[in-house]
Amino acid sequence: MGNLLKVLTCTDLEQEPNFFLDFENARPTDAEREVWEQVDVVLKDAKGILDELQAYKGAGQEIREAIQSPSDEALQEKAWAAVVPLVGRLKKFFQFSQRLEAALHSLLGALTSETYHDSTQHLEREQALAKQFAEILHFTLRFDELKMTNPAIQNDFSYYRRTLSRMRINNVPAEGENEVNNELANRISLFYADATPMLKALSDGTTKFVSENKNLPIENTTDCLSTMATVCKVMLETPEYRSRFASEETVSFCLRVMVGVIILYDYVHPVGAFAKSSKIDMKGCIKVLKDQPPNSVEGLLNALRYTTKHLNDESTNKTIKSMLQ
Repeated sequence: MGNLLKVLTCTDLEQEPNFFLDFENARPTDAEREVWEQVDVVLKDAKGILDELQAYKGAGQEIREAIQSPSDEALQEKAWAAVVPLVGRLKKFFQFSQRLEAALHSLLGALTSETYHDSTQHLEREQALAKQFAEILHFTLRFDELKMTNPAIQNDFSYYRRTLSRMRINNVPAEGENEVNNELANRISLFYADATPMLKALSDGTTKFVSENKNLPIENTTDCLSTMATVCKVMLETPEYRSRFASEETVSFCLRVMVGVIILYDYVHPVGAFAKSSKIDMKGCIKVLKDQPPNSVEGLLNALRYTTKHLNDESTNKTIKSMLQ
């Protein structure tokens, strides 16, 4: 019966969810509180992580000097001393991605449960959890933007691994090895090798959530994502809703969340966000982005152009492709 209702009520994009999701003031109800508190512990550390990443300068100078003078022991030690604490920071970011993935699991568990009939009711009635989900997406896109523009991260980590293996071959004790052993180094290296590591962690985590909850239809998860994208789009294009934002920053928050959830949907949904059968109005979402001041959304448009999975599929509507050119 539930699936029949879904078919009858969600055959097209005409019946968009239409409600105000209060990203600024949503507070948890008693029913939401347990999950909200678990996730809040993680989110409290998110700003600090972004601040540390933004301040990350790398050890490029020390590494260059050490490579140019391989027999100068003092320069080798100086480079190693500069890199080890930086690797500790990179390890911290990686471990935070695992905490974030666990928080996402908790939220998806609540927002896709059978408590309510559909994802619209979930997001409308569990606004504090929806806000936390949005904050995770907002953090993820910001983290990946900062990482993409900082080549020092991968250079530092590569140097660390090369130096560590050379020390092992020469039986030199390495203080820094306590920081990151070989197995962990492999995992961290894979994490940073991705152009958008935090987004990949979230999409892998969402896919894992779907595969671990086989009793839950995949539509419960993908509908949660598409509904969130639609709610953001509707709030941004409806003056009555948009005027309720107390801060202009909420507009950019909303735009970033809309793009993040589209990319996540594109990875998790079998045919992606750009297919004809997608429940996201991609033309409408791109139009909302293009209606903003260009310099404020170029990074988000680039995220859709270069970090989605299905944009360049043959099945993608030509109009959508040309809108993103």
